[in-house]
Amino acid sequence: MVAFFRRSFLTLFAIFALGAFTTAQAAEPWQEGEHYSVLKQPIRVGSSDQVVVSEFFWYGCGHCYTFEPMVETWAKQLPEGVLFKPSPAMWNGAMKLHAKAYYIAETLGVVDTLHSAVFHAYHVERNRLGSEAALKELFVKNGVDPEDFDKAFNSFGVNSQVNQADARARSAKVSGTPSMMVNGKYTISASQAGGQSEMLEVAKFLVEKELASLAN
Repeated sequence: MVAFFRRSFLTLFAIFALGAFTTAQAAEPWQEGEHYSVLKQPIRVGSSDQVVVSEFFWYGCGHCYTFEPMVETWAKQLPEGVLFKPSPAMWNGAMKLHAKAYYIAETLGVVDTLHSAVFHAYHVERNRLGSEAALKELFVKNGVDPEDFDKAFNSFGVNSQVNQADARARSAKVSGTPSMMVNGKYTISASQAGGQSEMLEVAKFLVEKELASLAN
């Protein structure tokens, strides 16, 4: 009889535990391994008192071009304590050149103008921006002094940022663009999340998760 009650208790406990686990899963619509991945080795992306969201992109990527207006709007709505940082991906020489374009614009304080101008030149004007001269022409066309561009193009600061971006993408095992990383811990792709808008929803969920962790 004791054995019977013991078995009954264990059965009820297992049912209760399964129900609690199912409820917990239902409370979190985005699941690790299904909608996002956790990096085995976290990547240092900034100070420990803020949450950093990285967007891996390439100017020549059509999906990045359509994603850019969405992520810009999304980034403007991020709460205090969250920093959004685009991070160029590069797997070949053309991508490295375009990564330079981003960091030149950032160094010269014109990224707000040139970031969208580079996307527009590539996808609307069909300008592949395949050389230093082509990039320089675009920057000058958008108000950048030619000498300032020349200095920035070969500067130690720009080259260092390009190398850091390359190392960051490799450490995050980024294989496609656009994709995102939250606080150097979680990576999200559009295919994994279910679409570009869903990728932003997953990123928002992970940002809130990290903010809550910082608050504790």
